[in-house]
Amino acid sequence: MPSPTLAELRLLDSAVRLGSFSAAARELGISQQAVSSRIRGLERLAGVELVRRSPAGVVPTADGDAVLAWARDVLAAADRLDEGLAGLRGAPGRTLRVAASQTIAAHLLPGWLVELRNAQSIAGRTPAETALRTANSSDVVALVRGGEADLGFIESPEAPADLGAVAVRHDRMVAAVAPEHPWAERASILLSDLATIALVARESGSGTRAAFEEAVVRALGREPNPPLVTLATEAAVRSAVARGVAPAVLSELTVHDDVRLGRIRAIPIAPGPIRRPFTAIWRGSRRDLSGVRRELVAIAAAYDGSDV
Repeated sequence: MPSPTLAELRLLDSAVRLGSFSAAARELGISQQAVSSRIRGLERLAGVELVRRSPAGVVPTADGDAVLAWARDVLAAADRLDEGLAGLRGAPGRTLRVAASQTIAAHLLPGWLVELRNAQSIAGRTPAETALRTANSSDVVALVRGGEADLGFIESPEAPADLGAVAVRHDRMVAAVAPEHPWAERASILLSDLATIALVARESGSGTRAAFEEAVVRALGREPNPPLVTLATEAAVRSAVARGVAPAVLSELTVHDDVRLGRIRAIPIAPGPIRRPFTAIWRGSRRDLSGVRRELVAIAAAYDGSDV
């Protein structure tokens, strides 16, 4: 029995990930009719229906979900082979697609990428091209899981169980307040006090928010009070804090410059610090982390040029 081709598996992955045959056709540079025809051929080969058209677009059947999971394992292995062969030739290979949560993208990833290019240049290799997408941690997970990113960096307290993951460093959370706030001169702020007031917070799905909420549940056995206002970027949260809207719980890394300039006070959280991992994630297991992705993860774990 013939096996599906990599091209057919990529068609299936693209159609389901993007939600339509037309979007898959645009991404892959072929006609919509070709996408439809080749997926029908894949269904005949499998002997089952893999996708259904619906008002919401293309959705996988139960059998399609299973085939897609296997297909993505095969595609990840094929990408790993391409990456390895490119390394043997001394070529940079295809563009490395990296997705990172906002704190990492703004404060750490630029330094990591500079170190990567320097290391490749010293080794006499052409530096890899990198395409970066910034999103909150849950969206980064979705991008990696869906094959839209080769490597992700997240701030969530827990790594997704279905992806390869390794913590590259840890971050400490602090209470951020305006200089005029009554708490500004305190030596520390109790976690229970932070849990009982309405804070400025990031949106749901943010690793920053998840780390605080998980710490409250773990220590106090209950959810914190709902936020006073929810904002989509850490820069907007810092601005709201500096203007005296309300305190926030933020990464010590992100408020460093505001503290230095006197716009924000950063106060330790008692009785113990809230620490969270910065985690690299990818599809597959540890053996699937290879080539330039492995180099970047190693640099992230060792790099301290952006430490506060």
